[in-house]
Amino acid sequence: MAHELYTRTNQKLYFAGLALTAWQQAEEGRAMNAQALIQSEREAVLFHLYGALLGLCHEIAGYYRLPQSHVPRVELFLLPEVLSQAPCPELAELVELAQQSETWLAQLLAAYAALFQPPQAPKKAKVDPALPLIESVSLDEEVPLARQELEDWRQQLKGLALRFRESLSEC
Repeated sequence: MAHELYTRTNQKLYFAGLALTAWQQAEEGRAMNAQALIQSEREAVLFHLYGALLGLCHEIAGYYRLPQSHVPRVELFLLPEVLSQAPCPELAELVELAQQSETWLAQLLAAYAALFQPPQAPKKAKVDPALPLIESVSLDEEVPLARQELEDWRQQLKGLALRFRESLSEC
């Protein structure tokens, strides 16, 4: 039973929940390193949500016996070429969600990919010495993901997994 494909998805969803709880405790605490703890837990949640999504893709690929059943990255599952080779409704839904940038799945994939980007210095406007000293404010600064948003993604992924499992089970 421990080697069933769904166990990895469940485990990663559970780990994401643990990281969210630790994040909440870090926000409520007054530790000197609270900001570092929050950032650490934010990254842990993203890591585990991505792993849960990969686990769900493995569940789908295992059920349909797709040749891509052991690929190591979600993005390799969510290609239109993969879907055209082995059409299945669950994979089609994931591909559609991933291709629309405003969906929770596309945002999850983008946030996970951003973890691997090098840090960038904030953009500064050039200052003309002839102008009076007025501070310019940039509105395109990156706002870190909120805990509630990641919890929503976890619930969406959990609901998707449960719904897919109902359709994947042989009655």
